[in-house]
Formats: sequence, C-alpha cells, structure tokens
Amino acid sequence: MPSFAGVVLAGGRSSRMGTPKAALEWHGSTLLRRTTGILGRVTGGRVVVVRAAGQPLPELPGSVTVVDDPREGRGPVQGIAAGLAALRGEADIAFITSTDMPFLHPAFVRRVLRTLEEDEATDVALPFARGYRQPLAAAYRVTLAEAAERLVKEDRLKPAFLFEQCAVAQLDDDALLSDPVLDALDPDLDSVVNVNTPEDYDAARTRRAPRISVQLFGTVAKSAAKAGGLDGPGSPFAVRAATVGEAAGAIGLVFDRHVTAALNGDQITRDPEVPLAAGDTLFFLSADAGG
Repeated sequence: MPSFAGVVLAGGRSSRMGTPKAALEWHGSTLLRRTTGILGRVTGGRVVVVRAAGQPLPELPGSVTVVDDPREGRGPVQGIAAGLAALRGEADIAFITSTDMPFLHPAFVRRVLRTLEEDEATDVALPFARGYRQPLAAAYRVTLAEAAERLVKEDRLKPAFLFEQCAVAQLDDDALLSDPVLDALDPDLDSVVNVNTPEDYDAARTRRAPRISVQLFGTVAKSAAKAGGLDGPGSPFAVRAATVGEAAGAIGLVFDRHVTAALNGDQITRDPEVPLAAGDTLFFLSADAGG
C-alpha cells in the first residue's frame, strides 16, 4: 500500500490581497493552518509547507515541515519540485495544494489520492473541476521530483510541461462526484474555490461554517447541559464550526486542559485550531477519561 503525504504552497505576498494569503484569518485560525490541518487529517503522513526563503509564516503544529524554495518567484513547478524533493524516501504520493482553498474537503483529497493508489501506471491525478484544470489540488507521485527540478532549470515553469512528461489521469466533475461521500459532502466541488482578491476573501468569510455533529460524554456533558440546556450524554446535536475550538465555543464549552476532543472517533486532539469539515462528528469528553 502506498504511503501518502501533503504539500502546501504557501505563496508570498499577493499584490491583489495586499498581505500574504497564508496568514489570512480564518475562523480564529489562518488559511495556512487550516490547509495543513486538512491534509494532515487525510494523509496520515508528513505535511510539507513550501515558502519563499525567509517568508514569515503563521504558527503551525510541530508535525509540519517547512522548506524554502531554492529560488523565489519561479512559479508553481518550483514549489512542486521543492515539496516532492522534501518527501523523497518518506512517501510515495503527495497531495499538493495552495494555501488559498479554504473549503478543501477531506473527501475531495481522498478521492484524488485514490486514483494513484488504484492505478500504479498513473503519475498525476489531475482534477478538471468547475471547468478548470486544478494542478494545485492534485495528487503527484513523489518520483516526479526529478522531472520537476529539471523543468525549473530549463525555465519551463508551467505545470503543463510536467504533465507532458508523465501519465496523467484527468478527473472531471462526474468522475470526482462518483465518490458518494464527496457527492454528499461537497456536491458543488467547493474544494477548489480559491481566494485571489479581497472580494473573494470577503465572500468566503460570509459563508456559514461547516455543519458538524457534536456528542458529549461524562462530566463534560453534565457541565455543558447545565450551561446551555443541552441534551444528556451521548446525544448528538448539530452545530456550525470550522475548528474544534469554534465547536466548543458554540456550545458554551471551555476547551481547556480538562477536555479532550475525538474527531470522527479516532483522531484525539486538544488543539483548538484543528480544522473541521462538513459531515464531521466531534466527541468531547473529560481529559482524564479519554486523554
């Protein structure tokens, strides 16, 4: 079975945004923190952030590796090359994305990765979603690092040049949505919506947070019920939240050292910035009981 990892291209200062996209606020966190968290949830392997040399980044978990572009301003192929090179010997396949896709859903990432997992003859799983190729929401074999590095040296800096040299499986909307989970949770393929302008960002921030299910157990359930009139232990209820901390706040729960969260029954965390996506189930319980 192949091993997976994630690569996020942090980008630099955008002339249209006026500030680095990576540091843009997103529900009390940042766009970069959200993107790395989504990839970390799915891949189970390392997540690499590729930045311009010396570029300041918002705070990230210790599990995230930061590497510098050897040369600034060389476009996405340079970032792809640097990210894949950092994963040599550690992973077989990487999902590569930019930092400015705030609605990237875990189900989308899984669907794209599965293409390479099931077809060893394919090098790139390239979504053609919402009418456009999505080279920065695609899966690449790590062995493509050498080809990408060679293209950078030749000043052939468009992803299309890389695709000419390998086997590409293009996934249109129908192919992507053949996955019933993705079809249910992201039917409009908002996963590939990016924010390129202040207007894009403002519009994205007006959207409601993902709808998730929350369940409480033990003393956490008793405390929350007393504070907010919630149902008893184990009773699920829906909230809108983009992070674990936002979900806790939505029910009046103080997410401190006494509380542990379990995401979808397996990922245990006490990090309030862990990102959530539509369809998630979040369990809160006493840290003494489950931490």
